[in-house]
Amino acid sequence: MLPAALPAQEAGDPGDEKKVTVSGSVQSDVQIPTGHTDADKSNDDVRTNTYAEVNAMSKWVDAGVRFAYLEHPLPGYEADFKGWGVPFYYVKGKFNVAEVTLGTFYDQFGSGFIFRTYEERSLGIDNSILGARVALKPVKGVHIKALTGRQRRYWHHNKAWITGADMELNLDQWIKPLASSNTYVTLGASWVNKREKDSTDVIYADNTHILNLPTYVNACDVRAQVQHGPYSVLLEYARKGQDPSFDNGYTYGKGYVAMLSASYSKRGLSLLLQAKRSDNFSFRSRRSMSGTSSMLNHLPAFTEDHTYTLAALYPYATHPMGEWAYQAQFGYNFKRRTTLGGRYGMNVKVNFSHVHSLKTTPTAAGGLPDIAPGAPGTDGYTSKFWGWGNSTYYQDINAQIERRFSRSFKLSVTYMNQFYNKTIVEGEGGMIHSDIMIADALFNLGAKTTLRTELQYLATKDDDGDWLFALAELSLAPHWMLTVSDEYNSGKTGEHYPGAYVTYNVGAHRLQAGWARTKAGYNCSGGVCRYVPETKGVVISYNYNF
Repeated sequence: MLPAALPAQEAGDPGDEKKVTVSGSVQSDVQIPTGHTDADKSNDDVRTNTYAEVNAMSKWVDAGVRFAYLEHPLPGYEADFKGWGVPFYYVKGKFNVAEVTLGTFYDQFGSGFIFRTYEERSLGIDNSILGARVALKPVKGVHIKALTGRQRRYWHHNKAWITGADMELNLDQWIKPLASSNTYVTLGASWVNKREKDSTDVIYADNTHILNLPTYVNACDVRAQVQHGPYSVLLEYARKGQDPSFDNGYTYGKGYVAMLSASYSKRGLSLLLQAKRSDNFSFRSRRSMSGTSSMLNHLPAFTEDHTYTLAALYPYATHPMGEWAYQAQFGYNFKRRTTLGGRYGMNVKVNFSHVHSLKTTPTAAGGLPDIAPGAPGTDGYTSKFWGWGNSTYYQDINAQIERRFSRSFKLSVTYMNQFYNKTIVEGEGGMIHSDIMIADALFNLGAKTTLRTELQYLATKDDDGDWLFALAELSLAPHWMLTVSDEYNSGKTGEHYPGAYVTYNVGAHRLQAGWARTKAGYNCSGGVCRYVPETKGVVISYNYNF
């Protein structure tokens, strides 16, 4: 959750200035193995990711702290993730036109192309900045942010200093004809500087030469967004200076990313069209890192974020060296009491995503088009802006129809045709082509009782072959939920991955307990993925918010 800049409270009851509001949360996920798998070599009898957070808010000052206990983390997290302590703490002063934060904070400039820090516990990501942040609203329609500090990497902070600034102008607040015509125009610009001395990472170009690594790396971003009634268009462009790193094979080519996104939305109808070209735009606060740590920026994946198990079996992660990405999404709601809508209406959604390689030409021996960036110490490769490479990284065409047939029965069906280049995403495996069918049915069995069922089938001649998945979820409002599921490979392995859970909710407390066997694979969110090994055992999850 980003601590967004908020305007100061308006004067009211004099007692409001002394009023303090306290909020917080506790989250604990526990796994007790019932037999170790070949992929899971941990000898821990109990693993847990546990967090406790408290925040105090007043008119003039906010403060917060988070405690994390990860000494025996859940499977799949990097070794440096292990530890415990207080990784997050801050004090924020709020004034009439300014907000000043000291300590740990998250932020994002524009779409995040050159700067985004955030927490995603399911992926083990917490790349916050420890330092100072200032947010200003000097005049109407002007928003300015500036920050400096060092980025967190698990239980330490990288040595590089990160400094940045962002400004947004809302022209409609200055130009009256825009606001009166329901037109909103926002212009934005950002800059980020990374100061990283090369003494910590000595990189050899060959047996006798060491790379001269840049101390300073600058990145900038410009953007414009126009909204008029149901229409919205966003154009954004960012570039980055020479930044040799592990991700780009320690080459010295500059990085670029450009995005165009257009949407139309009114009651019952929505349309989204977007395209993105990224080229050598991995940006880390420590150049030698890999995996999910030390990322300063975020390149959103133009692919649908699937929640169904088999639809998410082969998830796509944004390629760090670059890609062409396209997405088109259409949604329509057929009105009630029409031929197609029936008595209760019907919703239809269609999505198309395609991700393709760039056309590249290595500048020296050692580079391979579409795969390897080139020889260390060189510019790596050249790439024409409109050039398409030879490789499809990912493609997804899916359609979903959701319709309520009666007050007690609603059905959602989905078809998905997917191409997943496992070699590009995971290093080997070739292209996987699959067809996926999903039926999700909801039955209202009583005033406080509902039953939701899922049946999923993935058909493919590649990788491990076909998969089946079934789930039943019985909800007994307001407290209980019972869930059973099984994921079954009917292709090559014949393996079952069952799970059973009981969930109890009361007030602000939520407790879930069960047993599950989970298959090895990737857990992804927004184009960022974490590999999770196969596990089996008792699972307990507790959440409390106050």
